[in-house]
Amino acid sequence: MAKEVKEIESRLEDKLQDKKVMDDLTPKDIVKELDKYIIGQMKAKRSVAIALRNRWRRQQLSPEMKDEVAPKNIIMIGPTGVGKSEISRRLARLTKSPFLKVEASKFTEVGYVGRDVESMVRDLTELAKNMVREEKTEEVSEKAKIMAEERVLDLLLPPPPTHKKSAEEDINIDDAGEQHYKETREKFRRYLKEGKLDDRSVELEVQERMMPMIEVISSTGMEDIDINIKDMLGNILPPRKKTRKVKVPEAYNILVREETNKLIDMDKVMKEAIERIEQSGIIFVDEIDKIAGREGGYGPDVSREGVQRDLLPIIEGSAVPTRYGIVRTDHILFIAAGAFHVSKPSDLIPELQGRFPIRVELDSLGKDEFIRILTEPKNALIKQYKALLKTEEVDINFSDDAIAEIASLSALVNERAENIGARRLYTIMERLLDEISFDAPDMKDKKIYIDAKYVREKLADIVEDEDISKYIL
Repeated sequence: MAKEVKEIESRLEDKLQDKKVMDDLTPKDIVKELDKYIIGQMKAKRSVAIALRNRWRRQQLSPEMKDEVAPKNIIMIGPTGVGKSEISRRLARLTKSPFLKVEASKFTEVGYVGRDVESMVRDLTELAKNMVREEKTEEVSEKAKIMAEERVLDLLLPPPPTHKKSAEEDINIDDAGEQHYKETREKFRRYLKEGKLDDRSVELEVQERMMPMIEVISSTGMEDIDINIKDMLGNILPPRKKTRKVKVPEAYNILVREETNKLIDMDKVMKEAIERIEQSGIIFVDEIDKIAGREGGYGPDVSREGVQRDLLPIIEGSAVPTRYGIVRTDHILFIAAGAFHVSKPSDLIPELQGRFPIRVELDSLGKDEFIRILTEPKNALIKQYKALLKTEEVDINFSDDAIAEIASLSALVNERAENIGARRLYTIMERLLDEISFDAPDMKDKKIYIDAKYVREKLADIVEDEDISKYIL
């Protein structure tokens, strides 16, 4: 037991060390981490790195000054597939911040049927709750496993009834029996860890989940009303329990979950989740160019300016009611992005433009960038496909001229058809390796070498026929 407690304490110490490392990240360190996954776009990386470091700087200020420092929201301008979303997502993972990506085009003005802008804060709250809960679950997992193990042993070997001491003698009248029980219990514990009891069944009392069959047609601002009614009726109706006969491994997993729930204080979880949202939350608003536009619209476009005006108080800072309490958005970092092919940032209403003081233009991607994207990042496409086919015992290798040819053809198709940036590489690679992926299970211990000639042969029909390429890719 003492050894297991020490292991738990060691893990907690590692977590504190990880947090310290995150706090010590400089803008250069942040850019260096982003470089592992995203090629180019140095201006955008620098902007988000500075914004992230400013959060750390703000935490070092006095309470009076801290409240006055607002986040410098960023608007990224660039075509699709150049890394706008990926930069924000990797930034959130790097700092373990609550992160939510939403599309501005799915929101409607208050008064219209659809989702209102406050729902993004409610969604972020759910994500933060799950994030903190997972962290707390990991912290108590070892203790929960120990407690669950004891309960499983109780089911397999119920403890003997307690014996009163004899009136004449100050000793237990069944010491031998107690000793035998302890020895048998330790033997069962060893069998349990070795998996020798996996085929045994035990009877376990579990809580039966009863969900009231209620549906509510939700409209603006009422996304949570159906959930709240279920919660309310769930609290009124007493929990029902039933006895199930399950195998030992399943019983162990059920009991681990039960013990984990007992060890986690959900009030503290929600308090920490809301605090984390308010201090380090990131909301990525994609397709903001789709709601750019001024007065004079009809039909579906009529609420565009209304959505912009609804966004203003959220981005500027307001109190949003959620099912877990009030969440203030004053210090949430908002990163907006859009291609702005048809509209331009100046088409946004002036008040919203002012909420995004930092503007960054992202560069289009060409052949040189595609070559680097295919090979350099930790999650490079070439590395992914090699790993996938390796599971079928197929070794696949690409020559340098093959990679250059893939990048060149991707850039060419982007010019002829719609420019979808690096996403074109996915469609090209899938088309190129279609036959190999299909036949891989029957190609055991086979090595495949792909050169430029193979690439040209496989993709010749697509590149030559411009009209077909628009449909296939």
